[in-house]
Amino acid sequence: MPCERKQLRYGHSEGHTEVCFDDTGKFIVTCGNDGDVRIWEGLDDDDPKFITVGEKAYSLALKKGKLVTASSNNTVQIHTFPDGDPDGILTRFTTNATHVTFNSSGTRVAAGSSDFMVKVVEVSDSSQQKTLRGHEAPVLSVTFDPKDEFLASASCDGSVVVWNIEEQTQLISWPLLQKTNDVSNAKSLCRLAWQPGTGKFLAVPVEMKVQLYERGSWDHVSTLSDDLLTQPINVVSWSPCGTFLAAGSVGGSLTVWSVNSKLCVERQKHEKGFTVCGLAWHPSGTQIVFTDTEGCLSLLDGLNSSSSNTEPSKQAAAKKPPKEYDDLFDDDDDRLMDEGLSDTNSPVKKPVTGDDDDDDDILIPSTGRVRNRGAILDDENSLDTGSLRLGLDKFGDDDDAGSAVVPAALPPVPLRPVYEGPMPTPPQKTFQPGSTPAHLTHRFMMWNSVGIIRGYNDEQDNAIDVEFHDSAVHHAMHLTNSLGHTMADLSQEAVLLACPSTDELASKLQCLHFSSWDTNKEWMVDLPQGEDVRALCMGQGWAAVATNTLMLRLFSIGGVQKEVFSLQGPVVCMSAHGEQLLIVYHRATGFDGEQALGVQLLQFGRRRKQLIHGEPLPLSRRSHLSWLGFTAEGTPCYVDSEGVVRMLNRSLGSTWTPVCNTRETCKSKSDHYWVVGIHENPQQLRCIPCKGSRYPPTLPRPAVAILPFKLPLCQTSTEKGQMEEHFQRSVLFHNHYSFLSSSGYEIDEDGQSQSQKEQQELLMKMFALSCKLEREFRCVELAEMMTQNVVTLAIRYASRSRRMVLAQRLSEIALEKANQIQEEEQEEEQEEEPQYSRQTSRYGQSESTGGRYSSRSNQEEEEEQEEELRVEEDGQEMETEESTESRKRVNPFAKEAGSPVMPSLTPIGKVGRANPFKVLGSGKPSSAAGQPRASNILDNMTASRKSASLSGSAGKPGKAPVLKPLAPRAKTKTQSTLLQMTTSKSANKKTRENPEPPADQQKPAEAPPPASPAENTENQRPKTGFQFWLEENRKSIIADQPDLEETEVIKEAMGRFRTLSADERLTWTERAKGQSGDAADLKKRKRAEGGDGGGGGGGGGGNENGQAEAEADENSAKKKKPLDATSKLSAFAFNKN
Repeated sequence: MPCERKQLRYGHSEGHTEVCFDDTGKFIVTCGNDGDVRIWEGLDDDDPKFITVGEKAYSLALKKGKLVTASSNNTVQIHTFPDGDPDGILTRFTTNATHVTFNSSGTRVAAGSSDFMVKVVEVSDSSQQKTLRGHEAPVLSVTFDPKDEFLASASCDGSVVVWNIEEQTQLISWPLLQKTNDVSNAKSLCRLAWQPGTGKFLAVPVEMKVQLYERGSWDHVSTLSDDLLTQPINVVSWSPCGTFLAAGSVGGSLTVWSVNSKLCVERQKHEKGFTVCGLAWHPSGTQIVFTDTEGCLSLLDGLNSSSSNTEPSKQAAAKKPPKEYDDLFDDDDDRLMDEGLSDTNSPVKKPVTGDDDDDDDILIPSTGRVRNRGAILDDENSLDTGSLRLGLDKFGDDDDAGSAVVPAALPPVPLRPVYEGPMPTPPQKTFQPGSTPAHLTHRFMMWNSVGIIRGYNDEQDNAIDVEFHDSAVHHAMHLTNSLGHTMADLSQEAVLLACPSTDELASKLQCLHFSSWDTNKEWMVDLPQGEDVRALCMGQGWAAVATNTLMLRLFSIGGVQKEVFSLQGPVVCMSAHGEQLLIVYHRATGFDGEQALGVQLLQFGRRRKQLIHGEPLPLSRRSHLSWLGFTAEGTPCYVDSEGVVRMLNRSLGSTWTPVCNTRETCKSKSDHYWVVGIHENPQQLRCIPCKGSRYPPTLPRPAVAILPFKLPLCQTSTEKGQMEEHFQRSVLFHNHYSFLSSSGYEIDEDGQSQSQKEQQELLMKMFALSCKLEREFRCVELAEMMTQNVVTLAIRYASRSRRMVLAQRLSEIALEKANQIQEEEQEEEQEEEPQYSRQTSRYGQSESTGGRYSSRSNQEEEEEQEEELRVEEDGQEMETEESTESRKRVNPFAKEAGSPVMPSLTPIGKVGRANPFKVLGSGKPSSAAGQPRASNILDNMTASRKSASLSGSAGKPGKAPVLKPLAPRAKTKTQSTLLQMTTSKSANKKTRENPEPPADQQKPAEAPPPASPAENTENQRPKTGFQFWLEENRKSIIADQPDLEETEVIKEAMGRFRTLSADERLTWTERAKGQSGDAADLKKRKRAEGGDGGGGGGGGGGNENGQAEAEADENSAKKKKPLDATSKLSAFAFNKN
């Protein structure tokens, strides 16, 4: 008995729900926990009429225009149907009634209650009541004998009782059920059912079986069971003809038996496995409607299509000629099946009398196993004849108990193999994202970020209203829908509409191009014969239309036909944004409730390309696609029927990441959110809350709610989980910057740097948390994701937390990152070579071709000296150049340009360079392989807080001397010059080194201020070639210009030295080298520690402070500085002042 299970829909709030058909079968009537009775014109009715009967409605019954309900105010009420006008109270109980039912003629109502009583009331005169007492617990269900003599009831006391109504006495009681104290605790509702018509059998659900008791003798005559049932049966219902019995169970199983053969002819499973608590047959016997304990409603359709298949009596087997096998196969099969049957095993070819020709179409040879699936026929005439025929068969031999209960003999026809595997899922229908279903009279045809298109199709008019969120785009429009458009899309440029084809007219595409600058603002295209528009969308300057012939047609916005290509399967929906087109289609048949969808993403830029090549689209289990679109920034995303929002993660190979589950914010299972738009910056999911339905009504105008995003990471209740979720979400939601810039769009650089800053702050917080938890390996993993500046903060934090091994590892990461940056910048500089060619000549021959210093070791000394050749003007020029370079790597923690918190310990070096944390002991030369001194790492950290702002560090005119050691543009200078220096005899104390940070890591704000004269006298540098030349030529300069001040003398001297040829300058440099020996090396080291530690590191306290620090360290190298209050994490990692 192949049938189709329809899509589940929400009917009431969660809780016990009941259902029945009206006498004509036109309406489905349900009642539920919300106290409403709803009258549905069909499963697709989205605006059912409702009658409120109380706070809760426990049960309902409907017959002959009278609707009876049991509600929470302990009454049984009566309403007219379908108007729903109150018609009085039939009876009252001391507690709530649990079940009500009509007799077959509709003249009496029986009601069972939690106060252990059963009452039978006349509908026409409610004073005529009979009360049946005898149960010792709440009553579960009641049912009338069709001949109106008896009434059966089941109770929580474990008994099923048959009463004589007139005498109000118990005829018989069977102890069949488990005892409980209340209906809510009962394992099964045990809804009894009496066979209609003759009333021959009473069906009683007991555990996983249905027991049949014979009327009159009250003997147990047979049991209906199915091996696949694993949970108790809750409710049973007879087909109108009395031949079939349907049962719904606690686990959501739906089973239909043929009572005569005792065979199961149909098995279905509830889509979500909820308990079935209401079950009713359509008066025609072709449908079963059922409800569950979560307030949902669904339907099995096409039940009668092989109904004659379920009468496997000998007589039925004899009347089916073999030619009917042809109907199972295509016409081309040429009766193959017939040729396969020999005379010996073919059934008797007896002429069928009294039957229409129509019958032949639906008769399938009866087999012993009725559940063999036959052809699914949907010829309505044959269905009707089948059901008439069934009724005749049944009522014709109603007195012959034997033939009704004894199973038929094995039929002679060969058995076809039975398919027991998973059943295919009906494919999801095509839809327009942002629209509500097409059968509604008032519906949204499109709701997107541009505006809203509403469609009206009622008796008065058939019209379309277009409204724009921003009326500056265009004013609202009212269009008459004479062509019957069912699909629409809206962009900043146009409105696109499409209608399906009819017998006379082709499917049409109509475009209202309101942004056109000419006077013709409308164009229309007819599709070829037999081709229908299934989905459409509009991008920037183009429109796409998918049709039922698996074709996709592209048009320009002005109506020029462009590319046409074939789709890989039937389209489900499409969406467009800018140059991108996203298509979802059926790539195969899904099984067990799954949809097998594929997705394609195309980009129509200057270079057209396909970004996603038809990969499977991931959905939640047993769900379907409900919305597809792009974020406002152009990232594809979609929502499935389980409320999970997924977004494309371009940085992870075009995978889909779940970013939100809207069901988590729903109060009730019947509530949904209808998505209308998604923004990445700010992170907003814009949607409309729908109570008790999947989509909103057009009136009143729905309000848009904003939901936050949340990635489904583990343990998001913990601080660590929250920060990880926030970080991953920030990374995912800012991927669009790189995509947009690579596609040639301008991007908001402030927004991008803000997002990077936020990510680095989160990394630092996670780093601090991991430090507290003593997870040092995790700290290193986090540092790998940080920028170089933030790694420096991490090193300082690790040192202050006394984690020296961690600090050492982090310094290696800092070196690696510095090298990477350096290599990148060298590549950039090579590209920008012409810009620097002027400066190259200025600095002499030690600079190599690309405008950068050569890093060969034999030139290190020359570079050291050329460093000092910069006077203030050059220094300032260089600062401006440097500032443009360093702006690319803004410290993400800096709140403004002159941030005080600036890392300085970021040594640069090539692989194999000396470790910047190494310290030399007195009297022994350092080697690159030496062990680092942990205590001095800490000292270095505390000495290197830079807080000089640009204004404070630029050379001030009042200060002298003007020579200052500004780091050169060269990024490749090795560190070893500062580290591997031999100590002189005079060095008898252990001194520290603070390597000077390379230029590319100092912001322009951090150029060391000019050294004070005091400092220069203490830490004298070895004389450079220029100083040597100056000593020799000072007298001649003063002689020429006697009134010059010291500063101006040096400037003049510098100008003259510059005019010398490179060779002459080199000879002076050589002479200077000869003069300075080992003693000069020591002085150089002193200068490094005093100048950098004071000028560069002391920063905030100025030069004097730095000098004092340097002297203090000289006096006691091992004595640690006290950690001031600002050294805590909060103070230095996020210092805002």
